[in-house]
Amino acid sequence: MAWLEYLLPLIFLFPLGAMAVIVIALRNLHDARVRSPFNARHLREPGQALRDRLDRAFATLFLNGALGPIVTLAPLVYGMGRMLFANRQNWLEWALYGALSTVLVLVYCFLLIRDFQHIRRIKLGLACELAVGQELERMVHPEAHPYYVFHDVPTDTDIIDHVAITPHGVFVVETRARTRPFTSDGREINLVTVEPERLRFPGWSEHAPLVKTLRASRWLATWLEQQCGSPVPVQGVLALPGWDISCAGTPEGLMVVSGEALSQQLSEHHLGEIDDALHDKVITALIERAAELDRNPTLSEPSI
Repeated sequence: MAWLEYLLPLIFLFPLGAMAVIVIALRNLHDARVRSPFNARHLREPGQALRDRLDRAFATLFLNGALGPIVTLAPLVYGMGRMLFANRQNWLEWALYGALSTVLVLVYCFLLIRDFQHIRRIKLGLACELAVGQELERMVHPEAHPYYVFHDVPTDTDIIDHVAITPHGVFVVETRARTRPFTSDGREINLVTVEPERLRFPGWSEHAPLVKTLRASRWLATWLEQQCGSPVPVQGVLALPGWDISCAGTPEGLMVVSGEALSQQLSEHHLGEIDDALHDKVITALIERAAELDRNPTLSEPSI
């Protein structure tokens, strides 16, 4: 029967299929989330959402790197089986198997390059988040209880990178990582001009980071007023680590900084006075809000 010539070579694909199943199973075994032994909540550090995203990116890289050889060899292995069971050799058919394997190799090469670039962007964003988080942590000392810092606070639609509470206001701190370009002679250009509606980088401009930071600060101000029963002074801060900032005008209610000495800048910036009762209400509300990310880890991922 002619159809057996095409069915019997599938036997040679069973080992490859078993290896593919094992690879997929191993990918799903990894869970990098760590829970506290005291209250079973997820432990969160600066940039924790990006750490989780980086873990998933490495899992995808592992999957593509392990499945790539298996998938690309499948047409060749099947073709070798066909050669054993076929009554006559069809060189056009063998060429088709070789061409299919070549196409699959190119596809998986593209996927691996994409994964490497994705991981590189996430690492850059994580490095900037950690740098800003480290600056903010300087505000927290045993003798300075009015200072409090939260990381990865969820809104209704997004995640706020950092929220810093001082005796003189609440600051929504967003971090954005951008690669600095070079001139033809190898000199790095790290000057960004802040305008009322855009950030003008060397060679391109953006307005989304300003919009996102303003939206997050306005959301937090409205939400805290609802939770605390009185207005809370809130300001947005956009940090661009590694860049020199030139201000030609910033939107109202927003600061754009490089992130260096950020803790000192926020400590000296007075939005208004927060009494002890309101201060405790704000912290309690944000602790409960941050816990929602533990209960629902599928909330929106931060922008890079």
